[in-house]
Amino acid sequence: MATVERQEVRAVAKWVRLSPRKARLVVEHIRGRSVPEARTVLAFTQRAAAREIEKVLSSAVANAEANHNLVGDDLVVSAAYVDEGPVMKRWRARARGRAARIHKPTCHITVKLVEVGRAPEPSPPAPELEPQAQEKPKRKPAPKRKAPAKKKEEEATT
Repeated sequence: MATVERQEVRAVAKWVRLSPRKARLVVEHIRGRSVPEARTVLAFTQRAAAREIEKVLSSAVANAEANHNLVGDDLVVSAAYVDEGPVMKRWRARARGRAARIHKPTCHITVKLVEVGRAPEPSPPAPELEPQAQEKPKRKPAPKRKAPAKKKEEEATT
């Protein structure tokens, strides 16, 4: 049994001065897309993270063409993720001699490319429920309360 080795090309940008949370929003748009399509998406994305991710994507394509003799337009983004980097901590003067802490987050952006024929199939989107299926369950009416039972008057005085 011969195993087919999957050739994967990657590029990493470390210590990028972006919030990882903001960069992850952009990376989600290119995961699973072909390189030309991912470049188009990034070109029309107005977030600042798109410029940095575009640089990493072009670096990964250059690595594939120079080191592995692959054609850049025949590649697919198999994985793209953003990890947290170190956080620079600074201080800002505030009123009455106090100080406020400023966090300057960094992130590490990774993009992995594979050939089109070897790309993993993207998972199908979750099925959307029809509006009829989203009805709220009806509540059962509360049981009627019985009036407290009156104690029978004891037999007439004995």
